[in-house]
Amino acid sequence: MLGHQEAIMCRGTHFCFSFVRNPFDRLVSAFNNKVVELDVIPGPMQKMGLTKGMTFASFLECIAATNDDDLDVHLLPQSTILYQNSKLIPDFIGKLEQMEHDWAELQVRLKQEGIANLGELPQKNRRRSDNCSDLKNYFSDPGLIRLAADRFQDDLNLFYEELDLNQSSR
Repeated sequence: MLGHQEAIMCRGTHFCFSFVRNPFDRLVSAFNNKVVELDVIPGPMQKMGLTKGMTFASFLECIAATNDDDLDVHLLPQSTILYQNSKLIPDFIGKLEQMEHDWAELQVRLKQEGIANLGELPQKNRRRSDNCSDLKNYFSDPGLIRLAADRFQDDLNLFYEELDLNQSSR
């Protein structure tokens, strides 16, 4: 793992890639994993004001009110991590929602760059189904959609501009 400055310094000599995740799905996943499933909220999230048993709406309100500098990395906008000095750091950005397709596309790009094939797509940290049908339940309130969209506007603009916030499937 490289920090912003190290990644920028390597940009001319290394091929950098990353995968992003739909901010709505990412929020639901973080809520379920960090607030619902764990017995104790991790320290950095406690400092943000997250508490065991809080509602999803309260969780979103807390994230919306927290500055990027104080957000846990699991909740930090991906644009903050991957975009620096008006430039995207990675040479290739895939999307978790179309991981199989983008992984294959990444393999093509790596071959073009003369870089060895990464092999089969690793399967790690899968807790929810692929169809993310529970998003509708968490984001049934248009106010919550707007709150999340406002907080993660840069992610939506950079990585998910095709996402229609008026669709119930998000």
